[in-house]
Amino acid sequence: MSVQQTDPLEDVLTLVGTTSHLSVGLVAGGEWALSFEPPPAVKFNAVRRGHCLLTVDGVPEPIELAEGDCFLLTRPRAFTLASGPEVRPIPAGPVFEAAVDGRARAGTGEDVIFIGGRFDFGERAQELLLDALPPVIHVPGRTAEAATVRWALDQIDAELRDRPIASALVTEHLALVMLIHVLRLHLAGPGSASGWLAGLTDPVVAPALGAMHARPAHAWTVAQLAEVAAVSRSTLAARFKHAVGQGPLDYLTGWRIELAAERLRRGDETMAAIAREVGYGSESALSNAFKRVTGASPRDYRRRISP
Repeated sequence: MSVQQTDPLEDVLTLVGTTSHLSVGLVAGGEWALSFEPPPAVKFNAVRRGHCLLTVDGVPEPIELAEGDCFLLTRPRAFTLASGPEVRPIPAGPVFEAAVDGRARAGTGEDVIFIGGRFDFGERAQELLLDALPPVIHVPGRTAEAATVRWALDQIDAELRDRPIASALVTEHLALVMLIHVLRLHLAGPGSASGWLAGLTDPVVAPALGAMHARPAHAWTVAQLAEVAAVSRSTLAARFKHAVGQGPLDYLTGWRIELAAERLRRGDETMAAIAREVGYGSESALSNAFKRVTGASPRDYRRRISP
């Protein structure tokens, strides 16, 4: 069975409203260590020169960062960047508040240079995306697989250095390119993801996910999805359950409700139109499914989120 497929990761990143913001850079040298409060958003940093040590609360082993490396913090956890393990850290806040020309300075000299920023997401990102990722993702920069990440970081560096027209917008888009490639590299690792993200790397599950995302309103059956994946119904059901943690039709219901909730948050469509768009034949069918999944009716949900 040949059907159109879309990219579930792209769908989720779009639905949760992913945006990026570059922050003040950091230049450090000699013996230095900075302690950072738990960031309110997904934090990223990249080492453009030198090397240092990253320690994250709740992560047992420190991570050695070399030139070209970057990392994502997907949870609001305190962390420390340091020249070595024995240096007593000072709070990073005052150091960054004293930044000059877009750069904060720690220690003496310019042995290490960082660029960094954050990714902001909508209210559903934690459950849909971040909970399926580990607290910290480290991407070594000198591997062949990280070539596109290096390219994006080089371009960000150039934009920050030269400040051409619309550089802020360009750097934000480049940071999103970097995020997507970091996630791709992470997902390529064995056992690196859970939930629906794990399904993206399964050759049986991925085609079924892509088909459901391409046509969420279609009345999919397990037999049809198995045909898309070119396996038996029992094989698809077992592989999907193992990889994603739920059956394919349960996943489809959940994704339909996410799409309905996103349309309710926009507030510019009727309930009947939303029901049709996400695969329910009537408002009452959508309402029953929505309440079963979220605990609230669509109308109550819309009232709650309305300003």
